[in-house]
Amino acid sequence: MLAYNDPTATIAERKSARMEQRVKPQVKQTIEQAAAMLGVDVAEFVANEAYRSAESVLARQEITRLTAADREVMLALLRTPPEPTKALVDLMAAPDIEV
Repeated sequence: MLAYNDPTATIAERKSARMEQRVKPQVKQTIEQAAAMLGVDVAEFVANEAYRSAESVLARQEITRLTAADREVMLALLRTPPEPTKALVDLMAAPDIEV
């Protein structure tokens, strides 16, 4: 049996939400085989792997990749930020804007 790490083990919540999906028979068979190899039931395997994948997708959305040239421009702007434009000053002064 292969080692299996439950990515949801640290979430201190009761398992109360339900999920259901229809899959092709071959997909089901492959999932069942993988779950059996890891010694976990299919529901746990599906939930954990879907959760792991979802975290990965969300994490990739939080990363901004810059070229070396863009990185230098960004660092220069952080070191010496430009003066705010009149439009920005006016926008920030608007009564319905919270900063």
